[in-house]
Formats: sequence, C-alpha cells, structure tokens
Amino acid sequence: MSWETRERGGRYYTRSRREGGRIVREYIGRGEVAELMAELDQLDRERRESERMEQQIARSKAEASEAPIKALHDDVELLARGALLAAGYHRHHGQWRRKRGQ
Repeated sequence: MSWETRERGGRYYTRSRREGGRIVREYIGRGEVAELMAELDQLDRERRESERMEQQIARSKAEASEAPIKALHDDVELLARGALLAAGYHRHHGQWRRKRGQ
C-alpha cells in the first residue's frame, strides 16, 4: 500500500494483495478518494497491529501463569522417578516395569 509518483499524472495510490500465491497490485486512484482509502488502510494496519500486540500480551500472561505449575510438575516427576527406581522398577520403551527376580 503506497503512493506512486509517475512521470505523467502525478501521485497514485495502489495496494498490493496476495491472490492464489501471486502478488497483485490494485490501482486505487488519486485525489480525495485515494487519500481516504489510504487513511482507511492505515487504520486497518494499526488495528491489526493492536490485535497482534494484545495476543502477544495474552500469551505472555498465560506462559507466566503456567511457569509455577510446570516447575511443580517437573519436581513431582523427579520424585516419582526416584521412588520407582528405589522400588526396583526400570524404564523399558517409555514404560515403567519391575525388574525380574525381585
């Protein structure tokens, strides 16, 4: 989305969009209509950026609230592993099995 200056006729507003894997340039025009379209496109870009920032903040908050739970999970898993090893179990292809002859 940009203003182009051409040799004949001055400034024109165009926008680019993706269609079927290709970039297609759309001619909007010049004058007041083009100015208004440029402002609308700018507002749309700002809205999308604001939504991206809100999603990033929400992700950060979710990750921060999950951190203590993950730490607790890791501690419990370590304790369980120690208890199973002490009881004579071992890991076989991801499963806990009791050793033979014990």
